[in-house]
Amino acid sequence: MWQLYLIAGLFGALIGSFLNVCIYRLPRRESIAWPGSHCPACSQPIAWYDNIPLIGFLVLRGRCRACAVSIPIHYPVVEALNALGYLVLLWFFGPTWETVVYAGLYSALLVVAGTDLSHKIIPNAVTYPGIVLGLVSAGTVLPMGLLNGLIGLLVGGGILWLLAWASPYLFGKEGMGGGDIKLLAMLGSFLGWKLAVLTIMIGSFVGSVIGVSLLAARIIKREDYIPFGPFLVFGAILSLLFGSSLIEWYQGFLAG
Repeated sequence: MWQLYLIAGLFGALIGSFLNVCIYRLPRRESIAWPGSHCPACSQPIAWYDNIPLIGFLVLRGRCRACAVSIPIHYPVVEALNALGYLVLLWFFGPTWETVVYAGLYSALLVVAGTDLSHKIIPNAVTYPGIVLGLVSAGTVLPMGLLNGLIGLLVGGGILWLLAWASPYLFGKEGMGGGDIKLLAMLGSFLGWKLAVLTIMIGSFVGSVIGVSLLAARIIKREDYIPFGPFLVFGAILSLLFGSSLIEWYQGFLAG
């Protein structure tokens, strides 16, 4: 069994390297297929032996071999997070097609978090195909079924759309962006409506705590924009792994 975990971890790190390409290029509307990996500073192509996930960063000591410019730390972090995520999903769901689907969703969410943090953009190139793949998976592989996926899409996207519509009237400024709405619609298609609502609740709570803490520490100002996508990503991952247990506990708590 350990061989499966080894393969999952190595494959996750390899895919994580590709996710870094997506995070860098998608907001710039560049092709993710061409040209090959190169240093953004000097445009020198990166040799295959320098492009080995995690190991390449350590061997190069975090600097480009050609121009010695520092390589951002988020590159190995994304690779490590994707590898770890694949291992956790394999642990939770076993060697099933369900795990394969959730691994794809997890990788897409890392791209979303990365682009939203760096450019305040949630790419349509992730959310639009994600919605389609989520519905297809719901109707074929995932246990919740297609109807739950469709309701999840409508409920998840609909709640954020309603908040976005109401924000100018309630708070005097725009609230949710269109990217957040499409992200929640995608999540709903994969997770179903209950976990989509739980995702919003967790994301909103964590976002509020962090936002208030940053305001109290005077790191940000009240008018500063904080990307909501990473909080939705965090809420979605928790909902995927622990959502059913959390919902059962809450229902039992309400029942007394």
